[in-house]
Amino acid sequence: MADLRSFSDPLSYQAADRSQPILDLAIGDVLRTAADSWPHRTALVDGSPHGRRHRWTFTDLLRDAEAVARALLHRFAPGEHVAIWSANQPEWVLIEFGAALAGLTLVTVNPAYLRDELAFVLRQSQACGVIVQDSYRNRDLLAIIDDARTALPALREVIPLSSWPAFIASRASASLPAVACNDVAQIQYTSGTTGAPKGARLTHRNLANNARLFAQTIGADDHDVWINPMPMFHTAGCSLITLGALQTGGTHVLPPGFDADLMLRLIEEERGTISGGVPTMLGRMLDSPALDRHDLSSWRKVMLGGAPVPPELVRRAQARGLTVVIGFGQTEASPYVTHTLPDDPHPDWITTVGRPLPQTEIKIIDPDSGETLPRGRIGEICARGYSVMKDYFNDPQGTASAIDADGWLHTGDLGSLDDYGYCRVQGRRRDLIIRGGENIYPREIEDVLHTHPAVLDASVVGIPDADWGEVPVGFVILKPNQQGDADELMQFCRARLASYKVPRTWRFVAQFPQTASGKIQKFKLRDDYLGGDPAR
Repeated sequence: MADLRSFSDPLSYQAADRSQPILDLAIGDVLRTAADSWPHRTALVDGSPHGRRHRWTFTDLLRDAEAVARALLHRFAPGEHVAIWSANQPEWVLIEFGAALAGLTLVTVNPAYLRDELAFVLRQSQACGVIVQDSYRNRDLLAIIDDARTALPALREVIPLSSWPAFIASRASASLPAVACNDVAQIQYTSGTTGAPKGARLTHRNLANNARLFAQTIGADDHDVWINPMPMFHTAGCSLITLGALQTGGTHVLPPGFDADLMLRLIEEERGTISGGVPTMLGRMLDSPALDRHDLSSWRKVMLGGAPVPPELVRRAQARGLTVVIGFGQTEASPYVTHTLPDDPHPDWITTVGRPLPQTEIKIIDPDSGETLPRGRIGEICARGYSVMKDYFNDPQGTASAIDADGWLHTGDLGSLDDYGYCRVQGRRRDLIIRGGENIYPREIEDVLHTHPAVLDASVVGIPDADWGEVPVGFVILKPNQQGDADELMQFCRARLASYKVPRTWRFVAQFPQTASGKIQKFKLRDDYLGGDPAR
């Protein structure tokens, strides 16, 4: 992938790089291989801010995961769906591996969900059991489960994490089942940026290979210490980082969630080398007053994804000596499709999301005709390869709209492909703004706004307009102690963008509605604006 060559094909199609193999292994096999390869190396560290941090070697991790598998098999049969409703903690990792070893399908649930959201996921996934954190952010999750159970007749087991010792002690003595690589390992629910989430069924083969190829692409090895603030119920947390570190012999440090100061402390105390996260997380770390109070000399690499990455943020990280790598994908692709390289040879890589990962092909199509577009033209990004989900659970119509008859995943994202095979992302197809027949891509405006010294974050959405059809509206979060000035922002954009792209209407807000993976829910910004409450 490091060879920078232009391609003679005039169409926006990038063939798959076949230089790396696809391994037909289940996740449990991957864990056993890691324990054989690095038995005494530290595999997992509890990154809680208080108390002595518990550590697992790869041997310990396999032993405890097998104990969890047997405890699960005491209650469930291979193939059944079991949910986990919890924030990040080591037990989450053990349950992930235990379910994989037991041949169960793990349903991952956001701990921030309220009753109806939880009930929807448990009912739609047909979960017969749920392992639940007792409380989260002062909310009694067990009480919420009790309240929801009346509408969930298939749910027969609720296992509180507070009963962990008793749960482990009640394990079955039978041997663990054979698990095939094409068995479904997880049902991951889409992030909900555009409406109700769908349950993507991801196989062992999907997840294990995508994480391994990603980790190899960014140059990870057994000397790396990964600091992982990403939520484990999302593919970035439980797949890319958890399974990426596992397959390269790295140490996985798991804090209970994102906190900028805790991240900096863990990098110093655990000698972290790689941090993961969405752009907002890195921005908060770089803005933290504690930044220069920590020894961060071990920190060498930042992996960003899950949301558009402003080039200005990358430059700030580079100014501190950090190497930044950027990925693009979605839950349905397990999740990564493309990635940049460390020390990427592309002269303008900072504005791209890189080339396809090995064994993945991509193309850019006209969303209306389905025809592959010439290189450089903007259209819908489509991907095909080993990482594409099996389907949406119990949703054949949704599956058919996402994956066509030739196996191409239609991502719903707009982008282009350059002569070097690098992809640029312009945003979601449904976020495209058409003003008087002119296409406006919000990402272009947002990137300009991120260079303004007073702007902490920005999001641009299209609002209906009687004269123009749609017009852009800029939502802005200001840095501390800054005052909002709509006229000044408008003039700033006018100096850098064509007039028709410049928002005439601005809203200054304290925060954006976001998914747990850090994606801004633009439909909520739009709905709130139209409802007269843009700062909700």
